[in-house]
Formats: sequence, structure tokens, C-alpha cells
Amino acid sequence: MKQKTTLCTFMCCLFTLMGTYAQKKRSNKQIEKLKSEAAVLVEENKKLSQVMVDKIFSFSELGFQEVESSKYLTGILAENGFEIEHSISGIPTAWFATWSNGDGPVIALGSDVDCIPKASQYPGVAYHKPIVEGAPGHGEGHNSGIPMNISSALAVKKIMERENIGGTLLVWPGIAEELVAAKAWYVRDGLFDDIDMCIFTHVGNNLGVSYGPTRGTGLISVEYSFDGEAAHSAGSPWRGKSALDAAELMNIAWNYKREHLHPLKRSHSIFTDSGDQPNVVPSKASIWFYFRDIKYEGIMEMYAMANDMAKGAALMTGTTMTSKVLGTAWPRHYNKVIAETMYDNIKEVGLPQWSAADQKLAKGVQTEVNSEKIEGLPTKLDDLGLPVVDPISGGSDDIGDISWKVPTVTLRYPSNIPGLQGHHWSNAIAMATPIAHKGVVAGAKVEAMTIIDFLLKPKLMKGAWDYFNNEQQKETKYQPMISESDMPPIYLNKDKQDQFRPALEKYYYDETKYDTYLEQLGVEYPTLKE
Repeated sequence: MKQKTTLCTFMCCLFTLMGTYAQKKRSNKQIEKLKSEAAVLVEENKKLSQVMVDKIFSFSELGFQEVESSKYLTGILAENGFEIEHSISGIPTAWFATWSNGDGPVIALGSDVDCIPKASQYPGVAYHKPIVEGAPGHGEGHNSGIPMNISSALAVKKIMERENIGGTLLVWPGIAEELVAAKAWYVRDGLFDDIDMCIFTHVGNNLGVSYGPTRGTGLISVEYSFDGEAAHSAGSPWRGKSALDAAELMNIAWNYKREHLHPLKRSHSIFTDSGDQPNVVPSKASIWFYFRDIKYEGIMEMYAMANDMAKGAALMTGTTMTSKVLGTAWPRHYNKVIAETMYDNIKEVGLPQWSAADQKLAKGVQTEVNSEKIEGLPTKLDDLGLPVVDPISGGSDDIGDISWKVPTVTLRYPSNIPGLQGHHWSNAIAMATPIAHKGVVAGAKVEAMTIIDFLLKPKLMKGAWDYFNNEQQKETKYQPMISESDMPPIYLNKDKQDQFRPALEKYYYDETKYDTYLEQLGVEYPTLKE
């Protein structure tokens, strides 16, 4: 994205906060008519939405390896007049796509694109059936978010051009979200310095939005590496210094520490290097941790404790230790004004009309994975999500970093099935079916309508910034967890993706030959166990 000059940046921020964008003043009735038109345009373009959703599903690309996904999506945006900046923040698969119609709010539309290891799954089949055994798959549903954003952006763009509405639309991907390893770098590198608001989108099983502190945690992702001395494990083990011993001792120490951690803290680890073969004392070993807490201070407290344990493990084994930050995510805080405005549009759009086949698939999957409730897809909207008063631990998302840079919300749209465990092959089943397609269309309508609200109602933008400055930041100030020298770990997942890409390529969706990915795979919708 082209950076504005200091003066332009100042003036843009001033106009945003004062609500004085030079837009033609329109009545509420006129604005509502434009919003209704935006929803119609999204509906008319639902074939493109379906193709994009199915196409990204078929690529099945892990974090930092989203090569085909990024090439395909930026190609569509470029064809529609967006200017593409590639390899932002030094990440080859990251990009910003910008289209401007002159002075006005700069609105960023973001969503994730990476998938889950070992989650390969035939869509529309209500039991475990991998497309490629052991391969990655969209067991989170990240194949649907950017297609949704593109659908809404194209609808709004058409109206902005015809009505001469000033403003800028910016579509961007959350690269490697499962590794929480990109968005903090976007913030550090100033990519959100000139942006007025961000609408983030994430797959869910209802149509909803919330504001204030949200359920879940922030985290820091750290790999500790130990360097020792190799030796023959049987012939002269006393001459070796085992790096694996050091990594295991650190792991043991941390597991003892778990008893004394507050219940809202969570942590997980895997060994990323544990030696080469048993008859050689491992000279190198590494262990990778996620340290989670509901507050920044708690995250950094755990990080400091882990650093001490790593140093101790190195001392005990006569090895040396280094560490590397691989990702971070701040606890999320969403904007009240954007959320309330968006929820009004959610009520206007409502949930999709699910078919009997949609409900049959949903109940079949819920039965297969032993969900607590076998109720199928939702038929009633969730309420507006209110600030979490009693904190609840849980997952993280690096959209948290952006939520502390500009007014932000996450729109959740109903493209998946309730009651599943997440990060699992079962979560991929709906993601290239009519369930996903309908949910994306509903979400795109809400997003497009909300964009028009903020383009044409300057008081809303001013209110969003008032909340951000005077409520959200009253007691908490953002501090990055990464330094200027920390680099995004773009090498992660390369070996895994390279291993499976040739087999997956045989199953890439060809929209020129098949109406849907289900048709290409020969899936009768829905397919349940007999």
C-alpha cells in the first residue's frame, strides 16, 4: 500500500475524527436504499462467491504456504481494478489490495486464508473421508473469508463509482493465522497507520458480532533451541552433551509449573527437533511453546518464567540455548459503535434459508462426532455480543493486535456446523457445500451494508474513534510483543506443503468444467453413513 505523506496522514485522521469527509449529504432513506441495493448486488454475484470458496478449499494450503490461494485471489481483485502490493512485511504470500474513489474513509476488510494440518476431507460427506490421506485441509473454514470480503467489496465499489462516493477499500489476508505469525508484523511495519477502521471476518455457525473485551486469550509463540555436543550413544556417551535432555528438562519443568498457574493461563508445546537417530547423542533439539493469557501482562509473565526455565535446562546439561519469537496475538477488544451498527444490519439480513439437505448434513456430522446437541443449523440469530465481564480462557487470534491499532470488529458468518471440536476434519465438511456458500452470501450482505453506513454517516466514524480513544484505551495501551529485529517465520510448513502439494494439485477445483466442487468430486449431497 502506498504510504501517505505526514501531512496527508494528519489531514486524513483529522477528517475522520471530525466527521468532515466531503461526501454528498444523503438522507437516511437514500442511504437505506443504497444498502438494499448492495445486498441485491451481493446476491446477484453469488456464483463468483461460490467459485472462490470452492477454489480456495481445494488448494488446502498451510500458513505461509498460501501460494495458489494468494495468486488466485489477487488475480480477481486486480481484474476488478484493485492495486495489489505483494510480499508485505517480508511475507511472500501476504498482500494488500487497494481501490480508491478519492477522499473519504479508508476501510480495511480482512480475513484468514490458511488451513489445518492433517484435516483433508471430502466436503458434504458426514464422516471421515480424506481427499488426500494425511494432507492439510480447511478444518477451520478459512477458505471462505476473503471470498466473502471480495463479494462485499465489489458490490460497494459499484455503488461508490456510480454515486461518486469518496473512500478507499482495502482487502487483505490474515496469513498464517494458525501460527499467529503475520498481523503483529503488519502493525509493527505501519501498514495500518493510515486506516480508519477494520472489518475482520471469520467463519462461524451463526451471524453475529460483539464488542468490548471478548472471550479468549492472547499469546506469544516461542521456540527454544538447545545446542550440545554429539557423541556415540553406546561407545562414548560421556563425551556428549544432549540438547534433547535440555529440551526435555525444560518441558518437565514447565509441566510441573502448570499446577501453579492461574486457571485462565494456558500453554501447549511440541518438539520441533529431537535429534536424528538413537545411536547419536542429539547435538541439537528444539521445543515450541504457546503461552496464553487473557491479559498482555500475564502473557509476558509466563514468557519470562519460560525463559528462566530454558536457561536452567541449558545449565543442567552443559548446553547453550537460544530462543525465537514465532508469533504473537494480543487479547482482542472490539469496537462498540461498529458492532452496534453491524448488528442492525445483521437483523436486517437474517440467517440463510437452510434446505432439508443442509440440515441433514449438519445433524449427520453432529452425530458422527458425538456433539452434545444434535440440532442441525441455527434458525435464530444470536444476540449482539456484549463485553465479557468474567474472563473466559480459550483460543487466540492475531486480529487482536489490529484491534488495538484501529477500531475493529469481527463479523462471524454462518458457514459451518455448530457443536464441532474445531481444528478438525469435521470442520471441513461444510466448507465447500451450500452451507458455506449461503453463509458467505449472508455475511457479505451485512458487510457491504455496514461499509456504506460508515462511508455515508460521518458521525459513526467519529463515534468509533471516540470509543477507541476514550473507552478502549482508558486503562490499556498496546505494546508490541515483537521487536524490530524479529522476522516472520516464513519457512514454517514448507516441508509439509511440499510433501502433499503434488497429490493435492490433482484435486484443484476446475470451475470451467464443473459447476461446484461437490460435482467435481462426485459427492452426492449430503452423503451420510448407511
